[in-house]
Amino acid sequence: MLLSLIGNDRISLWTILGYLISATLVVFVTLPVHEFAHGFIANKLGDPTPRWQGRLTLNPLAHLDPIGALGILLFGIGWAKPVNINARYFKNPKWGMALTAAAGPLANIIMALLSLIILNGITVLFVLNDYAYFEVYQIVGALFYYLAFINVYLALFNLIPIPPFDGSRVLFAFLPTRYYFSIMRYERYIFIGLLVFLYASSRIGFNPIIYAADWVIEKLDYVASLPFSLIRV
Repeated sequence: MLLSLIGNDRISLWTILGYLISATLVVFVTLPVHEFAHGFIANKLGDPTPRWQGRLTLNPLAHLDPIGALGILLFGIGWAKPVNINARYFKNPKWGMALTAAAGPLANIIMALLSLIILNGITVLFVLNDYAYFEVYQIVGALFYYLAFINVYLALFNLIPIPPFDGSRVLFAFLPTRYYFSIMRYERYIFIGLLVFLYASSRIGFNPIIYAADWVIEKLDYVASLPFSLIRV
């Protein structure tokens, strides 16, 4: 993401600065909240493993993965240290794993919506102040837009229904066990195939996750703008 912004002559320095700040917030706020959500739901469903491992915290140092953090900065996609879950503690292991897995992407969607609400509020203030402080608005606007976009992108990426993503655990609740574990045997090859597909599609200018993220952002922004629609009128 950062590399593509730097290589685009139409992107201003203020927009790049806004992205850098938002990417930093993703690393130190979004990813910890995502992993905390996994651990919180698992703990509520009876698995004490996240609590024993010190993962029921929003302290970013407990969740930080340096390589994943660098991926967020440069490419807009990365990861934190995964929370270990022991499904044997759940009354219903299939649904327990599905709910625990879905908690992380749901937390990302909620954070994206909050970012867009703030962005809409800032835009209203900018308009009401006769478009003053344009440079400041560019930075802050880019910050909250990219914060929302990266959250949505991470949510959709994690919901891909193949191992090792969260979506595969959600899929586990709907597939017969024998079929699920047959798929899991090819986890490594499926993951490599996905990376190759995403790389190849991005080279030809088509990334399906980005298109899906744009659509979700549009719908979330509509919801986020509703409280401010009367003010804008």
